[in-house]
Amino acid sequence: MQKFILKLFPEIMIKGPSAKRQMVGQLYNNLLTILQRINAKIEVKKYSDKIEVFTPKDVLPQVRQKLLDTSGIEQILEVLQFDSMDTIDKIKIKVRELVADSLKDKTFVVRVKRSGKHNFSSIDIEKTVGGHLLANSEAKGVSLKNPDITVQMELIQSQLNVITTKYKGLSGFPIGTQGDILSLMSGGFDSTVASYLTMKRGIKTHFIFFNLGGMAHEIGVKQVALYLWNKFGSSHKVKFISVPFDNVIEEIFRSTPPTYMGVTLKRLMLIASEKVADDMEIDALVTGESVAQVSSQTLRNLALIDQVSNKLILRPLSTMNKPEIIAIANEIGTRYFAENMPEYCGVISQNPITHGSFKRMEKVAKKFNYAILDTAITDAQYLNIDEIVDDVANLAPIEIINDLQSGDFTIIDIRPEEECIKTPCKTIKIPFHKLKTEFAKLPQDKEYLLYCDKGIMSQLHAQYLRDAKGNKNIRVYRPKLL
Repeated sequence: MQKFILKLFPEIMIKGPSAKRQMVGQLYNNLLTILQRINAKIEVKKYSDKIEVFTPKDVLPQVRQKLLDTSGIEQILEVLQFDSMDTIDKIKIKVRELVADSLKDKTFVVRVKRSGKHNFSSIDIEKTVGGHLLANSEAKGVSLKNPDITVQMELIQSQLNVITTKYKGLSGFPIGTQGDILSLMSGGFDSTVASYLTMKRGIKTHFIFFNLGGMAHEIGVKQVALYLWNKFGSSHKVKFISVPFDNVIEEIFRSTPPTYMGVTLKRLMLIASEKVADDMEIDALVTGESVAQVSSQTLRNLALIDQVSNKLILRPLSTMNKPEIIAIANEIGTRYFAENMPEYCGVISQNPITHGSFKRMEKVAKKFNYAILDTAITDAQYLNIDEIVDDVANLAPIEIINDLQSGDFTIIDIRPEEECIKTPCKTIKIPFHKLKTEFAKLPQDKEYLLYCDKGIMSQLHAQYLRDAKGNKNIRVYRPKLL
């Protein structure tokens, strides 16, 4: 079994005893939920200042990645554990066995943290082990300030933990400790990053989507919401709510001056979100708005938008610039989704006002037929996030192929990773963000099957190629589960 020691987010450690116990307990439960899905043999042990995870080595990469993506963890130590290390002689011999070969032609230093009762100090261990390694290896020497290798250990009573690797954790609070929030999700850079930041802060984040662009847009937003939840929030069940806004858009065009259309759309989204949040007993909303990034996001216009809601509205990106937002999207893996997501909110902004009038907004708002908005809210579809895969398959009229024996196909692996699926058919690699341009270069007298992990991205892009490009020779490949 491989062992991980998880150091807690510092803001957890400075809480009062009751709050600290609650947060550590929540993180423990979150890890149990997440890791047991990988392997039932994984063990999680809770302490007041840390959590330990023991995992079979055959699932080590998956467990490591899940730990890196779980909020509440400041640092992840991958360690080798040895018991009955109650003397310095035992410790030095064991450490020499583990690291001596790696010190050849390198400088090193030994660092030790110790807790418990011993007749020797941490410095005694460092000096003795360091001298033993220097005498019994081909190390270049000891360097206290700039060593090539740092040999790190923790001694807890007679248990020795030799730290092999350190990782920076996600930080933040454990999900489930800070309540629920409803995220207005468009699938672009801003809304996905804002949702990630609330999840990282320990807030259970649900998603509400206003469908302005038809089936393909809905599939695209569902896939990125599922990605975010699966990567950062899968310890808790959340909802995905889809609100049909096509008739609302028509009513905006009928009733609203062009300069106020963008602000009106955002106001109507907040009204609808507040009603959905009330039904779900959620106290706050989150949006991806950033001050002055677009015309509807000036301070005055944001004040006009907020006027329609009594909910707390969080805007974690409010002072960020676009490069900063894109950098986070790139780091968390949502950049490719966002780059391929059409932006529909801007299509109704014609010469938009940047400093709206409260009096004019009041007059404009009175001309809108709110019965149409009420109908849209009534027709909203509520879906558990983990049901999205099956729902997308039902939504999309793209045929799904499970058996490759049924035809002469070329498989296109559209995943962003370099890895390419192996199949008995001809298989090529085109990452989904290049598919729109690269597919047109392929022979069009062939039958193509798009492949991705969950079948959602492939559904979206197959739908796009059919609807926008007129390609009828494209379907989706989803292998049967063994």
